[in-house]
Amino acid sequence: MFFTRKTPKISSSARSVSCLEKVRIGGIEQWLLMRGKSVRLPVLLWLHGGPGTAQIGFAPTFQRELEQHFVVVNWDQRGAGLSYRSDIRPESMNLEQFIADAREVTEYLQDRFRQNKIYIVGHSWGSILGVKLAERFPELYHAYIGIGQVTHMIKGERLSYEYALRQAQENGHAKAVRELAALEQDYFKDYRKLKIQRKWLGVFKGVMYRQPMEKVVVPRMLRSSEYSLMDMLRFVRGARFSIKQMWQEVCDIDLESVTKLQIPVFLCMGRHDYNTPFELAEAFFHNLQAPIKTWEWFEKSAHCPNFEEPEKFNKHLIYLLRREMEGLARPGAEDTKMRTP
Repeated sequence: MFFTRKTPKISSSARSVSCLEKVRIGGIEQWLLMRGKSVRLPVLLWLHGGPGTAQIGFAPTFQRELEQHFVVVNWDQRGAGLSYRSDIRPESMNLEQFIADAREVTEYLQDRFRQNKIYIVGHSWGSILGVKLAERFPELYHAYIGIGQVTHMIKGERLSYEYALRQAQENGHAKAVRELAALEQDYFKDYRKLKIQRKWLGVFKGVMYRQPMEKVVVPRMLRSSEYSLMDMLRFVRGARFSIKQMWQEVCDIDLESVTKLQIPVFLCMGRHDYNTPFELAEAFFHNLQAPIKTWEWFEKSAHCPNFEEPEKFNKHLIYLLRREMEGLARPGAEDTKMRTP
């Protein structure tokens, strides 16, 4: 229990895959969890948030239905979760290295499952990687699915701050107003100060709408067979390490110049998301040209609709990737509509 880890079998079928595997990526050992009822299903690679919020230890609980339609791959990225090591070189923790790692993971999965292309899902920090991969290597991917889409970090952080302060004032929360008002304009570049804003953003439901993130993650991680108790400590250390090494670079991210992608793009946004404010994601979506693009609102979610409304999210993803991609194959097929419930 303290040191062992495994993933349960999906079925007794010889075609199913349920594998927790260590792979050498980017010159270091990194971990992949691969689960699907058949190795012949399309591959769906998840790019988790953070940086450093690895999800092998809790995400599979939410993905069981997806495993019936895809080979679902969770990847604990460099320096995070099972892929955290105390001897990782800090200088290797940068966006370009992560893009290179993600491409290598993609090519590994293509070879392993004998598929020319795979799907990618990017959540929050992972949405930065997802857009970069779609832009640079469209030949590798069927489509990109973005959740809590990042666009312009500095603009987003300022909108996030304004929301938290406005909510504090409207709710007469004197302590929140005092702590938020004490932050300087570029507070978010210091992650210690950012935590103050994120604390109140969480209180006012701009991160998770229904319940705090720790209530989603911790119980599932404690029940997870993929993480041992020692791995939970590794998870915490990896999250701290990743943020410390990468936050300054992340703050400078600006994807507004990306106005065209050569693969389908499907964005999923929580109606209450002020962790990565939805207004900027909407503008990004409207300015983007793609062979097909759709937008889906999740009315009872903030930054994590895949965890807050998993049943709706999974049904939506299955519909998109199994039906709309079939439509794309028809000559002249195109869809740029906004979806609303």
